[in-house]
Amino acid sequence: MKDIMGLKDIAFPNMGIYLEELEQGFYVGDFYIAFYGCFIALGVVAGIMMAAHIAKVTGQDPDLYWDFSIYAVIFSIVGARSYYVIFSWDEFKDNLLGIFNLRSGGIAIYGAVIGAFITLFIYAKLKRQNALLIGDTAVPGLILGQIIGRWGNFFNREVFGGYTDSLLAMRIPIDAVRDAGDITTDISAHIAEGTNYIQVHPTFLYESGLNLIVFIAMLLYTKRKKFDGEICLLYFGGYGIIRFFVEGIRTDQLLIPGTGIAVSQLVGIVCFVAALVADVVIRTRLKKKKVGENPTD
Repeated sequence: MKDIMGLKDIAFPNMGIYLEELEQGFYVGDFYIAFYGCFIALGVVAGIMMAAHIAKVTGQDPDLYWDFSIYAVIFSIVGARSYYVIFSWDEFKDNLLGIFNLRSGGIAIYGAVIGAFITLFIYAKLKRQNALLIGDTAVPGLILGQIIGRWGNFFNREVFGGYTDSLLAMRIPIDAVRDAGDITTDISAHIAEGTNYIQVHPTFLYESGLNLIVFIAMLLYTKRKKFDGEICLLYFGGYGIIRFFVEGIRTDQLLIPGTGIAVSQLVGIVCFVAALVADVVIRTRLKKKKVGENPTD
């Protein structure tokens, strides 16, 4: 592997992978399009198509999900940006117009999830639909979108963890890192003399891969679910525990003001515990109800 990397290079040294001249985007005329945005858009479209497909195979109306997706996408963006701004207020307090500049970056997936689920319950109520059934049908698409969207962070040279020499260790040129503040003291201490790169955990890859496992579990379990809303609980529990551990590795954490607590770690573990408890409680009640309806001598 090279000691001096090109500005646009990325490497995974312990897997023997070296990618040269990896651009962050491309131009269409004078308009610059970032690969980050492309992957987010691809994830959104793939997620909607997945939800519509599941709706079709389960005997629902796919058009309901295409219609819902319009509102969900809009308010997910609002939620994602609002979440980021709230926990990064020092960055915007002297530049309020910067809140609306999404091209500068700064969105949070948990904000998008909150926005999407609020939209879901309002939409279902207005349409007189079963919100939990819609949720069960939509969340596989949601996590599929996350799986794809995380690769936008790869092209942006962001969302990485501390130093590691593990099999999946990733090298990025120092000058290519999107936010220099993400390079911690520990990472800096491991920069070898005569090199120009950092070697870190590719947390975007961890999250994308682990989400894929949850996505597959959702597809396999959908026909076996015991009640409407159980796939939603699988999402909240599965993604919650994944985010709890991955967030603990990341160097770009959003912290609760005045504390050293990572917001997404706290939200993740709360979602995991709440989903687990809710699933156990609901299953227990259903079992008791079934026994009451079918008493034995």
